[in-house]
Amino acid sequence: MIEYVILGFLVLVILLLVLLIFKGKRNDNNSNDLIDKQKDIQTQLKLYLKDEYSDLKLDLLKLVNESNEKNKNNLLEFREIMVKKIDDQLKNINDKVDNRLGEGFKKTQETFVNVVERLTKIDEAQKNIEKLSGEVFSLNNILTDKKTRGTFGEIQLHHLLNAVLGDNDELYQEQKQLSNGNIADVIIYAPKPLGSIIVDSKFPLNSYQNMYDKNLSSSDQILAIKQFKNDIKKHIDDISKKYIIINETSDQAIMFIPAEAIFAEIISNHSDLIDYSNKKKVWLVSPTTLISTLTIIQTIVKNMERDKQARLIVEELKLLAIEFNRYAERWSKLERTADTLTKDIKDVNVTTNKISNKFKLIEEGKLNQLENLKLEDNE
Repeated sequence: MIEYVILGFLVLVILLLVLLIFKGKRNDNNSNDLIDKQKDIQTQLKLYLKDEYSDLKLDLLKLVNESNEKNKNNLLEFREIMVKKIDDQLKNINDKVDNRLGEGFKKTQETFVNVVERLTKIDEAQKNIEKLSGEVFSLNNILTDKKTRGTFGEIQLHHLLNAVLGDNDELYQEQKQLSNGNIADVIIYAPKPLGSIIVDSKFPLNSYQNMYDKNLSSSDQILAIKQFKNDIKKHIDDISKKYIIINETSDQAIMFIPAEAIFAEIISNHSDLIDYSNKKKVWLVSPTTLISTLTIIQTIVKNMERDKQARLIVEELKLLAIEFNRYAERWSKLERTADTLTKDIKDVNVTTNKISNKFKLIEEGKLNQLENLKLEDNE
């Protein structure tokens, strides 16, 4: 700011000098005396400017010193204010950092606990998977053998029967030997006209797996499909020949397929096998459809048993009606007898009263009144 004031003053002096010089040049032709006067004026002006410059410099120095002192005080005050603000800001930042660190530590701890819990669950799941893998491997070993596959199907059939029908020998039997010597997996004693229905378990796993073997060529896959159909038809033929016996079993039988996938394959892609089984009167069922079939049979049995009991109730009601009619006749007869007996009792009671009165009059010697009683009796 001080530099601007000095600069302005110098500019003003220079302008004044230029003005004087210009004026002097205009009057140069009129008088040479003015030159000397001009020089004197210039000399005096220089001295004046020198003095003024010295005073101005002193004033400016004084002003600068005062300004510096004031600025120093302002600077100190400003520094104190800024230090206080910075301290406050640092304190706030420190508090926020502490809070954030506390919250972050808490969240980190919670996250760590959750991670540990999830790792524990993952470890348990891994153990279960390993256990399940072992069970699947064991099941696969079981299903690779034809005999064990048959046992597996029979066991599954047993569990389904027990779950739906319960342990009821009157409704079904397992491993029942028939008159032709064949042993049925299950015979269900359904009501007539169905009769005794044979259920036999068949598990064509090998041909099914071969049919979906991706390593086979197109021609081999066609042969595998053909073999699968032949196996199913052979099972149907065996059941039809062995377990449909005239006057012993029903004219139809059930082929139980333990695997839903194989049953779905037949239903979805091999309708000709369904037609063939219907022709042979051998119904194909899976675990799910067997449950429905058993439930329907159980419902029919219960309804027929209820109808049988209803007929017995009707017969008993008819017999009860006959007994009730007999009871009504006997009650009428008893009522008539009771009326007659009541009249006789009244007559006997009148006679008894008369006899008692006569005895009383005789005892009292009132014979004249006795004659009156005789007259009343005659009347």
